[in-house]
Amino acid sequence: MDEVTTQFLASNQNTINLAIALLLGAIIGLERGWDAREQKPGERIAGIRTFALIGLLGGVAALLAEAITPWAFPVLLISVVATGIVAYSQRLDHIRNFSITGLIGMVLTFCYGAIAVAVDPVIATACAVVTAIILDNKEEIHGWVQKLQSHELDAGLKLLLISAVMLPILPNEKMGPGGVLNPREIWWMVVMIASISFVGYFAIRVAGTRKGILFTSLFAGLSSSTALTLHFARQSSGNPALTPQYAAGILIACGTMFPRILVYCFVINRELLTHLVWPVLAMTVLLYGPAWYIWQTNRSRSEVSQPELNQNPLDLSAALFFGLLLTGILVLGELATRWLGDAGIYALAAASGVADVDAITLSLARMSGNGLDLNTAVIGIVIAAAVNNLVKSGMAGVIGNRQCGTLVGVPMLISLGAGLLLAWYQ
Repeated sequence: MDEVTTQFLASNQNTINLAIALLLGAIIGLERGWDAREQKPGERIAGIRTFALIGLLGGVAALLAEAITPWAFPVLLISVVATGIVAYSQRLDHIRNFSITGLIGMVLTFCYGAIAVAVDPVIATACAVVTAIILDNKEEIHGWVQKLQSHELDAGLKLLLISAVMLPILPNEKMGPGGVLNPREIWWMVVMIASISFVGYFAIRVAGTRKGILFTSLFAGLSSSTALTLHFARQSSGNPALTPQYAAGILIACGTMFPRILVYCFVINRELLTHLVWPVLAMTVLLYGPAWYIWQTNRSRSEVSQPELNQNPLDLSAALFFGLLLTGILVLGELATRWLGDAGIYALAAASGVADVDAITLSLARMSGNGLDLNTAVIGIVIAAAVNNLVKSGMAGVIGNRQCGTLVGVPMLISLGAGLLLAWYQ
C-alpha cells in the first residue's frame, strides 16, 4: 500500500471519527435541550446545537494536538470550561440554580469528541450514551438517594471496601496444610457471598414486600432464609389460619439455597457442577413444587405479615467471621481427609450444615478442584444442605405450630432423601 493511499484512508477515518464526535455531542445535547424545552430561545445556556459543536470541537482538538501542537487540547478544553463558567455565572443573576451538571456535561462532551478521534469511537459512544441516560434520569436517581437509608449506604461502601480495596492486596499464593489456603481466593469467596446477600436484600427493599410472600421468600433465600423461617414460624403460631401461606414461604426460601449452590460451583469448579446438578435440581423441584401447591390450595385475602429480613445488608464483622469460618473448614477438611478419608468429610459437612451451608459448599467446591473426589464433594454438599434444612424444619415445628412443622417437614424430608439418593448412586 503506497503512502498516498495510506494518507487517504487516514483522512477518511478522521472524517468519520469527527462525524461520530459531532453525533455524540448531539445525543447529549438532545437530552439537555429536552430538559430545558420549556425555556424560551436564548434562555438556554446549551442545547443540541451547542453540545454537538462541543463534541466536534473535542475531535478537532485531538487532531490539532496530534498534527500541530500538544497544547491544542488543553487550551481548547480550558476555553470550553471558561465559557461555561461565565455563562452559568451570568445565569445565576436570574435563576438561583447552583447545579453544575450542565457544565460537567459540556466538559465530558468535549472529552468524548476527543476520545472518538484519538482513542476509540466505540468507547466514546458507550460513555456518551451512559452520560445521556444519567442526565435523563435525574428524578429517578434523586428519588433513589432519598429512599436510601444510612445503613444501606454504609453497607454498599463496605462491599466496595472488601471487593475493590481489600481483595487486590491479598497474596495470591498457597499456604497452610496441603496448600489449601489461598488468602485471595478465600476472600474472593467472601465477596461473592456478601454480594449475593446484598442483591437479595435490595431485591426485596426496592420491589417492596407488597410484591407478595412468594417474591419475598424467594429473595430471602439469598439474604437470610433462617431469619424468614424464624419469622414465619412465629407468625404461624400466632395466626393458625395463615399457616399454609407461611409454610409455603419457608419452603420457597429454603429451596432458593439449592440454585445458589449451583452458582457457587459454576464459579469455582464447573467440573463439580456436572455431578451436582441433578441432585440439586431434584431437591429444588421437590421444595418449590409443594410450596406452589400449598399456596394455590390455601389462598387467602388476609394480610400476611412480612419480615424485617436484615437491618444491615452487609455487616463487615459478619464478613470477617465468614472468612474465618471458611478458613477453618478448609483446614479441617484437609485434615479430615488425611485422617478419616471420606467419612471425615461427611462428618464435617454435617457439623457445618447445622449453622451454615455456604462455607462448606465453597470449601468442598474448591477442594474438589485440588484433589478431593468429586463424588465425595457432591455427597458432602448434599449432606450439609440436608442438615441445614432439617434444622429449619425443626424451627418450623417447634417455634411454629404442628401444621407448619408438617407442611414444611414432609416436603423437606422427601426433597433431601431424593437428593441424597441421587448423589450416592450417580
